[in-house]
Order: sequence, then structure tokens, then C-alpha cells
Amino acid sequence: MPATLKIENELWQNGSEFIAGVDEAGRGPLAGPVVAAAVILPQDFSLQGVNDSKQLSSSKREKLFVLIKQSALAIGISIVNHKIVDKLNIHQANLLAMKLAVEKLEPIPNVLLIDGARFKIKTEIHQINLNKGDQKSVSIAAASIIAKVTRDHLMLALHKKYPEYGFDQHKGYGTKKHYLMLKKYGPCPIHRRSFSLVSSS
Repeated sequence: MPATLKIENELWQNGSEFIAGVDEAGRGPLAGPVVAAAVILPQDFSLQGVNDSKQLSSSKREKLFVLIKQSALAIGISIVNHKIVDKLNIHQANLLAMKLAVEKLEPIPNVLLIDGARFKIKTEIHQINLNKGDQKSVSIAAASIIAKVTRDHLMLALHKKYPEYGFDQHKGYGTKKHYLMLKKYGPCPIHRRSFSLVSSS
């Protein structure tokens, strides 16, 4: 079932003019950056098929990515690289990425809708955390698509630099092929050394 604007409509009716959905991509992979996106949609937003990016095919995500960028009032994107993931830990890197994405928004949102109960961003902006928010809120779903497609594009570019690992196929996630290539070649410069499955390879 696609995400809806039910939560946004309630907030708009209560006077919150600018509502930003916030989500990230890249928490689980063994390599590459974390990417966060924050998206403010207009109150007359209407686009079929916007849903949790994990529920969509790659081609559908790519099409929606373009349409969301054309329709959104504002989009903030933040990229936190593997070195910061290793330095801070993955949870703190996610929080940082989300915070930086929100700070890039203009206008400043009145409310943040954030995917997941554990992500409390350091900000003065009122925030609402939603479990499986990318399946409930179109704003969060739009942010999930922007973050996922942006990260996929980055991993395709990194595949050209490190083709032996197959980043074009698994985008850094721990697939069987990725583990085999890690055992064969060892970690490359963009692998997250703080992840035990990388450091033990």
C-alpha cells in the first residue's frame, strides 16, 4: 500500500506550512557513504507510486527521483563518507547526515517527519519520529527515494574505480559475491573498517 499524505494534511491544517520528510540510505552496507535526504513537498503534491524506496524497482525509483526533484519545494541532500562512519559509528553518522540534509533546506521547515524511532536530530525544529515512516508518509517516502537513488549513483561511480568488487550490482551491501570479493582482494579504500565483517576479511 503506497504512502499517503494523511499525516502531512493534519499538520498543514494545524498551521505547519513547511513539512520535511527525512530519511537515509546506506546504514547496512559494508562500503561507501551514508546519504540522507530531506524533502519539503507542496500542499498540492500529487504523484502516483511514491513509496518506501525498498518497495520499488530500480527503474521506478529513477523515474520518481526525477519527478520528485521537479515537484518538491525544497530538497536537502547530505553525504557522509565511510571515514566518518568509521570515526563516529553508523548510528551517529546517520544522525549527522540527516542533520546536514535538514540544514540545507530553504525554506526552513516547521516540522520534521523522520523515518525510524531512534533518530533524534539535534535541531530546534519540532520533529516527529515514525516507525516505518517511509511506508506511511509521502514526504518521508520521497526522501527515501532521493537518498537511495543518490547513493546508488555514487556507488556506480565508485564501481568504475574499484570494479572487482561489483559495487554496480550490490551497491556495497553484504551479498554473497561481495563477501567472496572481500576474501579474494581484501578491503578497498571505501570499505568501512569499523564493520566486523570487513575487518575480519
